[in-house]
Amino acid sequence: MKVILLQDLKGTGKKGDVVNVADGFARNSLIPKGIAIEATDAAMNTLKAKQKAVQRRQEMALEAAKKAAEKLESIELKIAAKAGTSGKLFGAITSKLISQQLKNLHKLDIDKRLIDVGDGIKTIGEVKVPIKLHTEVTAILKVIVEAE
Repeated sequence: MKVILLQDLKGTGKKGDVVNVADGFARNSLIPKGIAIEATDAAMNTLKAKQKAVQRRQEMALEAAKKAAEKLESIELKIAAKAGTSGKLFGAITSKLISQQLKNLHKLDIDKRLIDVGDGIKTIGEVKVPIKLHTEVTAILKVIVEAE
């Protein structure tokens, strides 16, 4: 019997897959537990429509990430921090601070978890910080750290 899986099922398939299983397994286990539905024409059409909607949302997210990346790469973010005479900062510039500065100065709401500064920026100067906006899009932000 052909069924459409509504959940991932180990050894059988992933959510949304159309798989062929034994009739008894489908009727006695998968369908009553809500793990699968029978692959009728109506169910197949609904599945295709859902897959198209998901694909469209993913394309829109990718386009939005590309636009945000273009905007981020054109920005030079200047941050003033207290530093010693050797150019070492007292503390560090963190992803949280960079996120706050982007929001306050440039009206960009970037989650701090997307910004990769490692242990933080600890010296004065120019640093290129990668920001992972999407699985396929990574922007490079130019951060200039100046002494107060």
